Amino acid sequence: MSIPQLVGIIGSFNRPSKTYVLAEHIASLIGERHAVETELYDLTDVGPSLGRALWRKDLDEQARRIVDAVVSADVLIVGSPTYKGSYPGLFKHLFDLIDPHELKGKPIILTATGGGDRHALVVEHQLRPLFGFFSAQTLPTAVYASDVDFKDYNVAPSRLAARLDDLLSDVANIFSALDARIDYAA
Repeated sequence: MSIPQLVGIIGSFNRPSKTYVLAEHIASLIGERHAVETELYDLTDVGPSLGRALWRKDLDEQARRIVDAVVSADVLIVGSPTYKGSYPGLFKHLFDLIDPHELKGKPIILTATGGGDRHALVVEHQLRPLFGFFSAQTLPTAVYASDVDFKDYNVAPSRLAARLDDLLSDVANIFSALDARIDYAA
């Protein structure tokens, strides 16, 4: 019996990063409720070969390993900072290097951050359509957080609590299905 792999890919180069902190917080909440192995990566982890790659084979070993982890994850957390109403270009480029069939049916938790609430629709107008193209299974509940939801690069007790509870209910359904698949395969 294998433990499900939860992989996060965060579209930020910044360290510290509110987007990374949000994904890390969600991964931690999931880990408190489900047996899971978690790996989180940001664009700094992917490295400079991403910007030079025209094809996946052009990535260096570290970047290929991260893309392979994204593709092989049982559940994926995607976190994007919002710049001018959209996700960063290199974040999108990473997904341009993945064949669409590799994410088909994959459960994906969508998260995004931005300076204010006017960017909140990035999830519905940018991220959900992107992963719809891949025929991935985006969870119904996504989490958007703005600056007021953080204090000193930590998720602050805030208006996110109800949203996170809803997300954890969605996640429980995914992990029930994963557990059934793992039990069936054993």
